[in-house]
Amino acid sequence: MKLCTIQLDGQPRVGLVEAAFVRVLLADAGDAVTLIGKGAEAIKALSADPTLVQVPLADARFMAPIQRFSRDILCTGWNYWDHFEESKGKREGQDVDAPKAPTFFTKGPNTVIGPYDDVAYDPHISAKWDYEAEVAIVIGKRCRSVSKAEALDYVFGYFLANDISQRDLQRRHGGQWLKGKSIDNTMPLGPYIVTGDELDIPEMTLSLTLNGQTMQSAKLKQMAFPIAELVAELSFGMTLEVGDVIITGTPAGIGNAREPAVRLKDGDEMVVAATGLGELRNRMVLTDLHGSSDIASMSAPE
Repeated sequence: MKLCTIQLDGQPRVGLVEAAFVRVLLADAGDAVTLIGKGAEAIKALSADPTLVQVPLADARFMAPIQRFSRDILCTGWNYWDHFEESKGKREGQDVDAPKAPTFFTKGPNTVIGPYDDVAYDPHISAKWDYEAEVAIVIGKRCRSVSKAEALDYVFGYFLANDISQRDLQRRHGGQWLKGKSIDNTMPLGPYIVTGDELDIPEMTLSLTLNGQTMQSAKLKQMAFPIAELVAELSFGMTLEVGDVIITGTPAGIGNAREPAVRLKDGDEMVVAATGLGELRNRMVLTDLHGSSDIASMSAPE
């Protein structure tokens, strides 16, 4: 199953991607979070209605598949060892030992944009914009303290994310990552949520190209902590709710670790792809995010 949210007659509507079209569910079926909570079989039953509108894929305007968030997006850092190693000595005094358990942080839901939307780029906010291709998951059943063996039973499906980051803001605010990961309109999600029965998760290849050049490419089996372990660790004493989004880390190849460093700029186009999950295609577009703020610009020359 491929569950999506598209814009239809100016409103978000949930649908199923089927071959060359999107089968749009009735508006009163609820949003994606409501439907995820009902489960895949219930969604299939709702999609069997022969009167449902079918929108050709070429005409569908895809939005981020999750539109309603009850908490911040849950995020995983340093979850590919090659990425952890490539950044040694480049964390501006914030190096740490290799983690023995997953590293978690959060980012605000106002970061989320659609799979083909423009990314808001403001050099006043940051001089060090960077890309991070990731696979995201969405929780399908409320849970707490689940075992690794049962953890994937609580995952409804998988999709793509680009965790665009502002490296100087990560360093500026005490070494914690919230601020440098939470700038508005900077994280594409989508294009649709794919259930696990359609995927060979360890063998999936995740990649990112920047202006046509491959910058990141890795199989998911290279994760330091597999997805089941991430869910088990996050849920340890902490309730995960239906619709919670977890991004699972980025592989090596980030711009900040390259020599010379690669910084995103106005007009850059990124394509994130993974086996079975489609692609995100987004362009950096100059946007005023700082307004009348009196916080000094971060764009002074290095």
